Amino acid sequence: MLGFGKIRIFGRYSPAGLLFAAAVLATDQIYKWWMIEIYDIAARGRVALTPFFDLVMVWNRGISYGLLSQETDLGRYALIGAGLVAVAILYLWLANTRERMVAWALGLIIGGALSNVVDRVMRGAVADFFSAHAFGFYWYVFNLSDVAIVAGVGVLLYDSFTDTGTRDKET
Repeated sequence: MLGFGKIRIFGRYSPAGLLFAAAVLATDQIYKWWMIEIYDIAARGRVALTPFFDLVMVWNRGISYGLLSQETDLGRYALIGAGLVAVAILYLWLANTRERMVAWALGLIIGGALSNVVDRVMRGAVADFFSAHAFGFYWYVFNLSDVAIVAGVGVLLYDSFTDTGTRDKET
């Protein structure tokens, strides 16, 4: 284990978490490229898949649900910086975790956050495509990185409320 004192910068489960992060980052970026460049979702408008789920093209210049929307480069750079700080903190948590399931969850969150940072750097905003709706109420447009982040948070919550017996404590 590499680190400084009790704070590690690379731990037992770092490779597993980083593998999950890389898989999310690659999958999300490839899907976004395909939707924008090949499928050309912007030209197609709303594509109904089910009565409650559509494909659309939305550029999110903020964070979740479009909160803190930033129209200037300074605001965009602030969101990029905040995303990178969050990834660094999550990585330190990953490097210091002693639980395999927590490492997987953190990998999902890190990969999703990094993919959204890449969008902001390369495209100026985060590309969202999946529109969930019901009874004429459209409440959320999201992407695969958002799914990974929510799944990771869900696993962390599950782990915090249960003793699954999967904890691999180091000595």
